[in-house]
Amino acid sequence: MFTTLWFIIRASFGWGTLILFGTILIANGIFRNHLPGEFIFLPLGLMGLVIGIIFSHVLRVRLIASKVTASTLSNRQRRQIEIPLEASEAFELVNAAIRDLPGAEDTESARDSLQIRAKVKRIEPYQANFVAELKVLDFLTIKRNQILATITPGDGIGSLTLICEPERPAWTDLFLVDNGTNLENAEAITRAITRRIAERRRKEKASAAQSVTEKELTVAKLNLLHAQVEPHFLYNTLASAQLLTRADPAAADQMLGNLITYLRHSLPRTEDTASTIGEELERSIAYLDIMKIRMGARLNIQIQVPAELKALPFPIMMLQTLVENAIKHGLEPKTGGGTIWIIARQHEGNVAVTVADDGNGLGTEIGGTGIGLKNVRERLRLAYGNAAGFVLVGNFPSGVAATITVPVTKAKGEQHA
Repeated sequence: MFTTLWFIIRASFGWGTLILFGTILIANGIFRNHLPGEFIFLPLGLMGLVIGIIFSHVLRVRLIASKVTASTLSNRQRRQIEIPLEASEAFELVNAAIRDLPGAEDTESARDSLQIRAKVKRIEPYQANFVAELKVLDFLTIKRNQILATITPGDGIGSLTLICEPERPAWTDLFLVDNGTNLENAEAITRAITRRIAERRRKEKASAAQSVTEKELTVAKLNLLHAQVEPHFLYNTLASAQLLTRADPAAADQMLGNLITYLRHSLPRTEDTASTIGEELERSIAYLDIMKIRMGARLNIQIQVPAELKALPFPIMMLQTLVENAIKHGLEPKTGGGTIWIIARQHEGNVAVTVADDGNGLGTEIGGTGIGLKNVRERLRLAYGNAAGFVLVGNFPSGVAATITVPVTKAKGEQHA
């Protein structure tokens, strides 16, 4: 109440002084001290009009802000807003909010200085405001407001200093009121910024939720493909061991020992989607030792994997799939058998693992559905996207060479021991 009363008294005193001074000048200048009695109603009427305008301003400020303070009553509004975005992003957000303000015109923005200036056409809140319609009283009205917004960069935030004020000089505040239009502009821009930040956060949460869902789906697909590979090898090995128990019990015992070695490397990582080159190599060697017992002198094994590469991450069971494919479709059907090579090389942030054989070539493949190689391609796509590669070519003079290339960095969704 005191704030409102003081504001009315201050504005009335300013206008009263101005009207009194004008009345004295008119009386001494025009009427030469012979002032008609009716003339007294002119300054009184003008003073009543001024008080009415002041009351209108106070009431509208109360409608907008729900409370009346010295700050809300002022024609010049200042806001300090912390925006939880980088300065450049905060600048774009504030720029859009100001340009969308009703009546905004002549908007200028400077990205280097992170500053925005705009003129805002004053929208008269009361259609029946006869003061605005009387050109003779044009000096009692404010035609346009202006906005100055400055973004100060911070540590991950942009600090906004927002100034909304009339286009007229500050001294005119002693006589003129803006009917709360600058308060309205400041509140509108603040609401727009808050809404845009909230909308941005909702989109980020939705995107994060979608990413989590996609990641879970990818892991589920990887686990499914992994499950399709491991039983396939396990069943084949057990079938071979069963046959050897009748023909060569010692060889069967050795094969089962190799199978135990294989399982020791496999079972603890059944739920993982990543391993290392060294672990996968041990698994494949255990498999090849099993096949060596079965094929005898028909199978030669060459391993060319530098020790420093064995600790690098590599997708689980993929090397085993290539080795099994080379044996099953390349060397085992060939009368004289042949040699299988496992070669690993690192180049420019990628590691390439090749499984080659000199058995039957691509054109003489016997049986098989190709599901193993399809799984390799699909698992590489799910785990690495376009960063990994799989190439299957003919070897010279015979056989096949299959190469998996993956980045040295960890794949999407993978866990390492």
